[in-house]
Amino acid sequence: MHSKSPVDPAMIGREALGAWRDDQPKSFFEAVPLLTRLIERDWPEAERARRLPALRSFGAAAAGPLDAVVTENNLHRNLPVLDPYDGVGRRQKAIVHHPTYAEAGRIIYGSGVMAAYGETPTPHQHILSLFFLSSHVGEGGHNCPLACTAGAIRAIQRVGSPAQREWALPRLLDPRWDHNFTAAQFLTEVQGGSDVGNNGVIARPAGDGGVTLHGEKWFCSNADADVILLTARPEGGAPGTRGLGLYLMPERLPDGSYNHYRLRRLKDKLGTRSMASAEIDLNGAWAEPLGPVEHGFRTTMEEVINTSRLYNAFSVAGLASRALLIASGYAHHRRAFGQRIVDYPLVAETLAWMRADVEGALAASWLLAGVQERLDLGQSDEAERAFFRVALNLNKLRTAIQAHDVILRGIEVLGGNGAIESFSALPRLLRDNVVCENWEGTHNVLRAQVLRDARRLGVHQGFFETLRARLDPGLVDPVVQAFDATLAQPEGLDTLRMRGVADRMATLVQLAGLQGLHHEGTQARAELLARRHLGGGGDGSLAETANYPALLRRAEAP
Repeated sequence: MHSKSPVDPAMIGREALGAWRDDQPKSFFEAVPLLTRLIERDWPEAERARRLPALRSFGAAAAGPLDAVVTENNLHRNLPVLDPYDGVGRRQKAIVHHPTYAEAGRIIYGSGVMAAYGETPTPHQHILSLFFLSSHVGEGGHNCPLACTAGAIRAIQRVGSPAQREWALPRLLDPRWDHNFTAAQFLTEVQGGSDVGNNGVIARPAGDGGVTLHGEKWFCSNADADVILLTARPEGGAPGTRGLGLYLMPERLPDGSYNHYRLRRLKDKLGTRSMASAEIDLNGAWAEPLGPVEHGFRTTMEEVINTSRLYNAFSVAGLASRALLIASGYAHHRRAFGQRIVDYPLVAETLAWMRADVEGALAASWLLAGVQERLDLGQSDEAERAFFRVALNLNKLRTAIQAHDVILRGIEVLGGNGAIESFSALPRLLRDNVVCENWEGTHNVLRAQVLRDARRLGVHQGFFETLRARLDPGLVDPVVQAFDATLAQPEGLDTLRMRGVADRMATLVQLAGLQGLHHEGTQARAELLARRHLGGGGDGSLAETANYPALLRRAEAP
């Protein structure tokens, strides 16, 4: 008689983890049903037939080969290095990347994500859907440059001279990584940060219609870009933002030599480490104005910063979506105390919160991309233009906070495994998100800007008018009253009150983005968003609200 072999708990646990990894999505497009629902709601049949093959193809590429090369590229030993001279002291491309960086670039740009800016009208929702899928792998070294390149394309298309368009646009729109141009924005200076009006780089006439630039830039991402947009003050120009011009600076001069700027050092960043950011010394670098010099700051905000803020929201939505996919799959495979951890009420609740926040972030960003399309075509009325101005800033702020929260909750679901870099992408996603949170306007800067724009321009009126047309007034009116009460406060107290009010305003934008989606799970998650972020009681009080367990069960639907 033979006794049974003892059960090996380690083997069982390892098999469960292996099954979790094997079950991770093979396509990020197929893994996010909400994106398909938004497309079906908003795109006509012909548009769906035209666009869906590219989205499906790239969704599979992003989940497969792209994720693999980005993971390898982000290993510490493979990060970019500064090496501006060859063995005999000649200047060369200053930053050296691991070969996986180019492999990732070929996949991402090969999707046509930048080439689509050559279409008329610009298909923002399609472009940003591709970008959302790409962001599931993290920043990946290329997703920040995509945002910078998009801003440069839009600025050159809108205000560039015929010669600038002829020189730059074909290469910026080229989907071939080994042939195309990428762009950067050198805006930040050490004394400025968000206070762009305090920038000190000087532009001196060069005698050929161009200028030479003198000074330094402090935080320059995609530092080895081919095309750079930067702000500078014409010599003797007015102070503040009204005295800033926007300039187009090539990496190489017409004779093929490198332009006269130096990468002082690379930034040793918490996140987005595969993408090189640097401090730049401008030593008489040649550039030329992009549009009228007196409109430089306006062009920077409307075409560059606004584009980046919308990209930033789609980026963090992608990071959060990937965190949800990792955590949800893990919870369905991991067992503790005799049952799957997804069957514990607190874990199920955590996943429901994560899924609601991810869907809210994607839906609001998708809504704004659609508004951008109408703005480009001149089809928006004054109220919608005001809505876009306010909602763009609120959405950038809110999505970044939500994504941070979602990724942290994902790490919590994985327990100790969640903190291990080699176990899942979650630590990298968190680090990348922290950097995204502070790009293109910190949370406090954006809250203050919304308040300032309301006082100066009254844009909150159009913002709430647009929301009232989409949502139940019972949801909108209490937030209107809270915002009006904030405006009535003395200076200082008003900005302090904006923290909570801005969150509620941004939640309304997310609920507006989810309107018209007749799917039980999505409707339940919209209700969960409203309860969590409009009620004011905090997460701890949710269990005391009516039918909360039933709401969570409905929110589990894919």
